[in-house]
Amino acid sequence: MRLSVIIVNYNVRYFLEQALLSVRRAMHGIDGDVWVVDNNSVDDSVRMVREKFPEVRLIVNRDNPGFAIANNQAIRESKGEYVLLLNPDTLVEEDTFRKCLAFMDEHPGAGALGVKLIDGSGKYLPESKRGFPTPWVAFCKTFGLSAIFPKSKVFNRYYLGFLDESETHRIDVLVGAFMFIRRKALDKAGLLDEAFFMYGEDIDLSYRIVKAGYHNYYFPETKIIHYKGESTKKGSLNYVRTFYQAMIIFTRKHFSGRRASLFVLMLQAAIWLRAGITLLRNIWLKLRQPLLDAVAIYIGLVFLKNFWANYYYKDPTWFKTNVLWFNFPLYILIWLGTVWLNGGYDQRYDLRRLVRGLSIGTLILAAVYGFLDLDYRPSRALVLMGAVWAVVSTVGIRVIAHFMEFRNFRIGRDRVKNMVIVGSGEESARVMSLLNQAGVMKNFIGTVLPSPGPAGITPGADANILGDAAQLHEIVRIYRIDELIFCSKDMLAQDILSWMTRLGPSISYKIVPEESLSIIGSSSKDEPGELYTINIRYNIAQPGQRRNKRVFDLLMCLTLLIGLPLWLITSSHRWTLLRNAGAVLLGRKTWVGYAQHAREGALPPLPPGVFSHIDRLKGLKINEKAKERLDFLYAKDWNVWRDLEIITGQLLSISG
Repeated sequence: MRLSVIIVNYNVRYFLEQALLSVRRAMHGIDGDVWVVDNNSVDDSVRMVREKFPEVRLIVNRDNPGFAIANNQAIRESKGEYVLLLNPDTLVEEDTFRKCLAFMDEHPGAGALGVKLIDGSGKYLPESKRGFPTPWVAFCKTFGLSAIFPKSKVFNRYYLGFLDESETHRIDVLVGAFMFIRRKALDKAGLLDEAFFMYGEDIDLSYRIVKAGYHNYYFPETKIIHYKGESTKKGSLNYVRTFYQAMIIFTRKHFSGRRASLFVLMLQAAIWLRAGITLLRNIWLKLRQPLLDAVAIYIGLVFLKNFWANYYYKDPTWFKTNVLWFNFPLYILIWLGTVWLNGGYDQRYDLRRLVRGLSIGTLILAAVYGFLDLDYRPSRALVLMGAVWAVVSTVGIRVIAHFMEFRNFRIGRDRVKNMVIVGSGEESARVMSLLNQAGVMKNFIGTVLPSPGPAGITPGADANILGDAAQLHEIVRIYRIDELIFCSKDMLAQDILSWMTRLGPSISYKIVPEESLSIIGSSSKDEPGELYTINIRYNIAQPGQRRNKRVFDLLMCLTLLIGLPLWLITSSHRWTLLRNAGAVLLGRKTWVGYAQHAREGALPPLPPGVFSHIDRLKGLKINEKAKERLDFLYAKDWNVWRDLEIITGQLLSISG
């Protein structure tokens, strides 16, 4: 047997489906087998593989043992002369495997091979070729010198930026997304080190292959798409910790003495540095808009104070200084708090929620104003003028930001993107049906045929037919196309990848796999892939509803605190209730949760519940399957009133 292809999958069903379809085509005429190791996915991946790819050898794990262990499971059972470790979020060209086999046969000293990787926007991925992470190489990568000097042989040995990406080279490290390995080299170097859960195992194996006397090669004569970020989320603190911990494992394994200690110390410092940067970045992304709004409103309030003191009271010193440190911060806190509660910060350019939040905040402020001490009630006119300024300033900030980002003032009316489907008339109609079912709004310009011959239709015979693929460049330019959807049933993967690299990243690309209900793409190597598919919408997963649930939990805690004397007298469960209230306040629990612990990825996550939503069904015998269904319905249809009904019933039963 010539080739064994091994894919480890974890909750990326739609990307796995596309990868397997491309692998099926690439394996045509090759004596080999394909393995999928599923690490306890909950997205129906296993059923999809069994139904759509009966030829695939499937290993189903009941937990998630990690990337290295899962690959080793299949490597031990496979028999191929060559082994390919392939990510599920990839797409290979039809001749990728044949070209790799030919190269490896011609170069008996080659232990492993990697190919040219491009992301979902058609851009070259620099990790296609890498150097060993020596202390100096790691230092340059960690502190950004590699990015500042991308072509330097001194500063960018991590991505080997000084080597031409279009030429074949001997390299140090292959990327785990595509590792084409000679079985004999694998037998001599050993399997993947299972001490690595995720990240680092590809570096370690590449290093051991070289130590075993073989060479690693970068082979750009074929290319694949790698939708980075699908199996892992790289903007998180967990990613930073996991990646650098893997590097520490590698260092302790392959370096010794003072050099190893220095390297580990540097990596530990890098963990704290990168974690700090990531944390600050995430905080800044969440707070930058509210902070900008607060500064703009405060500056306006100061101006209005000075104006009103001179114009109306004829006294520049009329207002006391406490308006600057008490009243204005209070006004801003109430206004921005109600904007946040109304979802005004969930979508940056949603003016309707912004104005509604400010209006509600003004009403609350008017009510609060009357309860303030006379010393803290400077002027109702100042509150009203401040409310008008708050609306004008925050709306103005968003209008300017929208213009800077999109070069138009159509805020709240985002331009529907011009879209073209490249495929047969039949597949084009199927894609449009999928888009309509998924609720995706696009300005469908027309269909581009893969070629004028096979479809039997020429441009002009059908009003929707714009031309054939040979004219795609002109069609994109003339019609100002923003998005291309390629039908893989009608086009070769190598043609799709070729067009993506030729047209460049200014266009968004999607691919619809044959007979699939999903349309897959990605606009950036730094962002996870995108899916247009028919999915369930969970109310409890929406940002506004999650916030409402948290606010409701806090209000219930406040209500319990106000009624504390009554509960101390009437309830025998008072201390348990108080302990639970403390846990809810800290976010460790929620008042109403699932009936049973939901498996990761099965439902939107919730903290453990003080009460369950099925507690109202006491006296009824409910099996596990029914509980799963009730949990699903609770997540899908959640609202505040349902939680209030459940909690009220439970508190009454406790007090009784």
